[in-house]
Amino acid sequence: MRAAILALLAEEPRNGYQIIQEIAERSEGGWKPSPGAVYPALQQLTDEGLVISEENEGRKTFKLTQEGLDYIEAHADEVRAPWDDMRPDIDDNTADLWHIARQSAFAMMQVLQTGNDAQIREARKTLVETRRKLYQILADGDPGEE
Repeated sequence: MRAAILALLAEEPRNGYQIIQEIAERSEGGWKPSPGAVYPALQQLTDEGLVISEENEGRKTFKLTQEGLDYIEAHADEVRAPWDDMRPDIDDNTADLWHIARQSAFAMMQVLQTGNDAQIREARKTLVETRRKLYQILADGDPGEE
């Protein structure tokens, strides 16, 4: 956690939420730290004098001190992009399918939030049919075996 925070703050000041989101994005969803991991680490880095916090529009933004910058320079191997090791080990087809599934989940949430009853019923039918088709793909076996 410490290395990830230092690496991100070396790029630009960020708040805790931005740190969480950036780690999740850079690790392609393989690592999404909780606030219970990020904020104590930020406090520890602050206590060590490597990071300071500034209040900005009601939000705490964290940035490196000169001591923090010196630390990163002296420990470049430690503070390299730690999220690279947390990326899921999946091929491009699997990553693409997960991406489409996430997009579909977001679309479903939009329908639930803003759709009328008829639209929600239609979305339900679509999801039931999609689930059925996915299981059918497995039941049919490997297309290359034919």
